[in-house]
Amino acid sequence: MPLSRWSSSELAAQAVSEGLVDAISSSTVRRWLHAAAIKPWRHRSWIFPRDPDFAAKAARVLDLYARVFEGVALGATDFVISADEKSQLQALRRCHPTRPAGSGHLAQVEFEYERGGTLAYMGAYDVHRAQLVGTIAEKTGIVPFMELVDKVMGQEPYASARTVYWVVDNGSSHNGKRSIDRMTAAWPNARLVHLPVHASWLNQIEIVFSIIGRKVVKPADFADLAALADRLCRFEDRYNQTALPFDWRFTRSDLAEMLQRLDTHRREPEAALAA
Repeated sequence: MPLSRWSSSELAAQAVSEGLVDAISSSTVRRWLHAAAIKPWRHRSWIFPRDPDFAAKAARVLDLYARVFEGVALGATDFVISADEKSQLQALRRCHPTRPAGSGHLAQVEFEYERGGTLAYMGAYDVHRAQLVGTIAEKTGIVPFMELVDKVMGQEPYASARTVYWVVDNGSSHNGKRSIDRMTAAWPNARLVHLPVHASWLNQIEIVFSIIGRKVVKPADFADLAALADRLCRFEDRYNQTALPFDWRFTRSDLAEMLQRLDTHRREPEAALAA
């Protein structure tokens, strides 16, 4: 059938046409499907790890979240920073003012808007102190990322820290050995730690970015880029006053179990073909 998803009425009609039943209503089909243990119409996206060193790289980052590096506990003057860029933030200006919520109606946000340009927000999140430091740039790149690094490393407690571990993904602003050398040359007490490829879900700054998306940017209605930048900067101050570290529960043992499940799942098609 040329369908990836079926409606209950289509399933009911198909069951009748195939002679499975003489008659059945779509509401009965819906009720049966709701009670079924397997629901094939539901799905979630996922990706197999492709980095050959996925386990080792992921474990190293998880250790840092647990305040351990290469088997040694971090000291009081060691810090862990989770950093990344949130690009293409749009300053959308609604064609008519938003109508606040009132008695008997929801808030109303104008559908049409004018584009006021885009900017990039560079964020550095102290994993254990729950402190956010950010910068605004026209676009992402090596220079804007290093400006963020300079802003963080130039202030206490990082300037006099023994080691500041920077957890980053493999984006072009900070990938490869050259990025490690560049970081060390600029700040000898800073150490860049790369996540595995396609593993941004292990980067805690992504949680902060999701909060920014929900609480700062949406629903987007900004007079211009300056208004968007101003709100982002003011959010940092507000967030840092009350934020607590995330209750991160994904550990090395969870990683081992996940990789075992993926390995089993990867072998299933091969076993089926061999049979």
